[in-house]
Amino acid sequence: MPIFEYICQECQHEFEALVFGRDKAKCPKCESKKLSPQLSTFAMSAKGGAGAAATSGGCGSCGDPRGPGACSLGDLD
Repeated sequence: MPIFEYICQECQHEFEALVFGRDKAKCPKCESKKLSPQLSTFAMSAKGGAGAAATSGGCGSCGDPRGPGACSLGDLD
């Protein structure tokens, strides 16, 4: 499942979204579909040859130390 990163053009909210098939992402804050796609840090790391988990750092949306997309996983404790 591809994870895409966006910035909402209406409210400037930065977020990640799973997008299935021809579905369109929408801002979870204001529900707008006017989005600017962002280059994923995961995609850049994977092309560099090193493991993405080792180089990606925290989630770009919330800073969760488990990495990009972790904020949508919920608590695993």
